[in-house]
Amino acid sequence: MKVTGLWLNNPATQQVMSMLAGGGFQAFAVGGCVRNALLKIAINDVDIATNAHPEQVIALAKNIGLKTVPTGIEHGTITVVCDNTGFEVTTFRKDIETDGRRAVVAFAETLDEDAHRRDFTVNALYVDQDGTVTDPLGGLVDIAARKIRFIDNASDRIREDYLRILRFFRFHAWYGDAHAGIDAEGLAACAELAEGIETLSKERIGHEILKLLASENPAPSLATMEISGILARVMPGATALTVAPLVHFEQELAVTPDPIRRLAAIGGEDPARNLRLSKVEQRRLATLSDGIASAAQMPELAYRLGVTAALDAALLRAAILQMPVPEGLFQLLQSASEQKFPIAAGDLAGNFQGASLGARLKKLEADWIASGFSLTKRQLLS
Repeated sequence: MKVTGLWLNNPATQQVMSMLAGGGFQAFAVGGCVRNALLKIAINDVDIATNAHPEQVIALAKNIGLKTVPTGIEHGTITVVCDNTGFEVTTFRKDIETDGRRAVVAFAETLDEDAHRRDFTVNALYVDQDGTVTDPLGGLVDIAARKIRFIDNASDRIREDYLRILRFFRFHAWYGDAHAGIDAEGLAACAELAEGIETLSKERIGHEILKLLASENPAPSLATMEISGILARVMPGATALTVAPLVHFEQELAVTPDPIRRLAAIGGEDPARNLRLSKVEQRRLATLSDGIASAAQMPELAYRLGVTAALDAALLRAAILQMPVPEGLFQLLQSASEQKFPIAAGDLAGNFQGASLGARLKKLEADWIASGFSLTKRQLLS
């Protein structure tokens, strides 16, 4: 079988692979780029596996004037920069010791050894310079079935790195067949070894959860995580029940998937701490949570916070309350966001001062909003 595409035919990709082949070494595009090419989805970068050792990669690149960066040299990875594009070139590897969080690796001699240390069969597919696919572990069958399956023994793969539990659900959300269901052997191993999640850093957990939530429809994966008890370990008190209706409403209104919006729907105890959210993510989550809890109607939220925040609140309220989104919602919010309160402080300065002026302005604004923004300046002042 062969694949093709700009990602492989790109002169920069070809030059780096030719560099390795010209030095007498093997060169294969591997992992996500191959998987995505076969699934016909976007490819962000191209990783290359080789039997050349890091010092040999550096020497070969230097000979043809390419820059190298030792981004992960201790694990056999050198980034080769060609035509302003970085290619991670990694020596074939095998694990010789793992503790569930990190591995001690040694260089391997063969592609087959390298394949067996990877996580899922769909990530153990290799493509040579002319597009020929090498599939040592049955990844092509799983790609065709959109099935996420651990390589060899699922429990062994998980014990090598407990983050693979969360990656299993994330990859199912992004690349799996939701109708066919999740791989039973993998799920059983994840449930059995779920306690290992507690050894992971909050940053790694948060990174995986946000990636999962950014998928087109994370609801099936999240529901399975909840049933198996894994969601509670990651986010105590969270529920997946609101995600499916939220996704439905997002698709109905053609709203871009947003992991923080979906996180607000899931709830749970202190997600900012449990997922180590950034300051920006924390502020956005707080705004969304306030929008859910606010007593204000949607037009008022749009007037005060803008269309985006009000639309988020509307979607979340509808999902949580299991109620349909009102017809013409976007137009309603757009109109409300454009309203201008017709009264200024100077209009009342002759009769009110200080705190009483502020209170009067607030009261008049509330009356104006309650009228659907219809009261005129004259009506408000009278």
